[in-house]
Amino acid sequence: MKQSKKANVGHIGCALSVADIIAALYGSVLRIKNPEDEKRDRFILSKGHAALALYAALFLRRWLDEEEINSYCSDDTSLGVHPVHTLRGVDFSSGSLGHGLSFGAGCALAAKMKKQSYRTFVLISDAELNEGSVWEAVMFASHHKLSNLIVVVDLNGQQATGYTKEVLDLNPLNEKFKAFGWDTHIVNGHDVELIADTADNLDLKNGRPHVIIAKTVFGKGVSFMENKIKWHYWPMSDAEYKSALREIRQA
Repeated sequence: MKQSKKANVGHIGCALSVADIIAALYGSVLRIKNPEDEKRDRFILSKGHAALALYAALFLRRWLDEEEINSYCSDDTSLGVHPVHTLRGVDFSSGSLGHGLSFGAGCALAAKMKKQSYRTFVLISDAELNEGSVWEAVMFASHHKLSNLIVVVDLNGQQATGYTKEVLDLNPLNEKFKAFGWDTHIVNGHDVELIADTADNLDLKNGRPHVIIAKTVFGKGVSFMENKIKWHYWPMSDAEYKSALREIRQA
């Protein structure tokens, strides 16, 4: 919230939507002691416009320092609206929607070919599933039996121009992934322990890639932002910022 307001940049609703997912992954699931370790788990934020949530996690893991996090969206910074791979802890630049899962499938296939045990996690938005390239990657991962690939879908039900069910209805999403040979799970996307338990107990030898469909609330935790299209892009006024901070601190 602080960095979004200071930079006068939107996308705060998207970051709040995935904050609990990011917390679960970086708090306990991802096996990354050192982001330069070749054997580390990989994470790809395909919905790159939610990078503020990722930057917060990297800061709390001490892979970004205070000067870096405070440079968000300022001149000569590497911390833009979308993450870039020059940042410590960021494996792939992202933000061009529909590409992250293809990166992830390639990364998982590389691990399999090199007989390495690291897992690849990809966080995608439900609106990205409008992209045909995502479904090509879904088929590719199933064909190559990439059971070391875990996709988390941020199912918040909205995108830049409207509600997902009105733009392009995804239902039944769970059955779509099953039809392509994926192991599917549906969770509350704001239950950190449930997300972590689900990710930690996947069968990595069953020959099927995994998808965790996380039902989330866009703008979670700030009542005037929740499920409002406006907050995909809109920056906060001073009064809105103070009100949002009060709600989050009282939660």
